[in-house]
Amino acid sequence: MDIITSTSNEKIKRVTMLVNNAKARRKEGLFAVEGLRIASEIPEGVLEECYVSEGFAAEHEISEVFGYERDTVVVSSAVFKKMSDTQNPQGILCVCRKNEETADDFLSGRRIGELRLLILEGIQDPGNLGTMIRTAEGAGFDAIIADENTVDVYNPKVTRSTMGSLFRMPVIYTQDLPAFIDDIKQSSVTVYAAHLDGKKSYREVRYGSRIAFLIGNEGAGLSDEITKKADELVRIPMQGKLESLNAAVAAALLMYSL
Repeated sequence: MDIITSTSNEKIKRVTMLVNNAKARRKEGLFAVEGLRIASEIPEGVLEECYVSEGFAAEHEISEVFGYERDTVVVSSAVFKKMSDTQNPQGILCVCRKNEETADDFLSGRRIGELRLLILEGIQDPGNLGTMIRTAEGAGFDAIIADENTVDVYNPKVTRSTMGSLFRMPVIYTQDLPAFIDDIKQSSVTVYAAHLDGKKSYREVRYGSRIAFLIGNEGAGLSDEITKKADELVRIPMQGKLESLNAAVAAALLMYSL
């Protein structure tokens, strides 16, 4: 069994760039995920390469991880630690192909029928985004649409926090969020914004079968431009001295209100 023992190996340098650099991920159309749980969730057509540490290779059959045979690259423990983004690496890291679907691609077959979207503007916390992805899957939403100021969904902290939902819940970025919202409104999608100025509680609204919820930046909320695009502002009632809820919590309340 050949084992890579040098961190200057070109394959290792490339994977390390994918782990640490969003620009490299965009350029190559690839991203890296780490850990046994998320590796077992990767669809076969998405998996490009698999790297395992010596220790992992000695203890695990790769066919048991993926459910099929798969070539792997074995690296020393020191090299794997260099590649890893975690404090305690589990010994398996996979390179996957990004979802390159555009917002137009997604909408092309969804102009009629039930549609549930979560639309994000400027979400910055990787944990928040990961939680929203998991919650959107659990609540039966069709996709998450995000503006380009939202944290990279392929950031390692995001991918870990999705616990595999990333491979089942489409997350699509758009360069022109206002235009996207205009487009879906023309296709009979009613757009609701979580906002402190909302006159109705989110629990008082009768939602239809084609809806979208807008969630804004953790600190600043939704911009005025995006707020004005909403058909209705909805309020999440709060007691005490709270001015707002965590963005992921707000998104979860709205998504599970349907």
